[in-house]
Amino acid sequence: MSTHFKRFLKNESGATAIEYALIAGLMAVACITALTTLGGTMKSQFETIESSISGAQPE
Repeated sequence: MSTHFKRFLKNESGATAIEYALIAGLMAVACITALTTLGGTMKSQFETIESSISGAQPE
């Protein structure tokens, strides 16, 4: 029984999987934050372009 317990304590494969999951989760949060910010910036730029184009058209 004690050898099984010692082997269980030395096993690090679960810890490695959790570390990779945490890294992937943090990367996902960073990507979502960056894309949300970029989306807002692009929206305002396209609105500026749209107003410039619509103002330049003859009526």
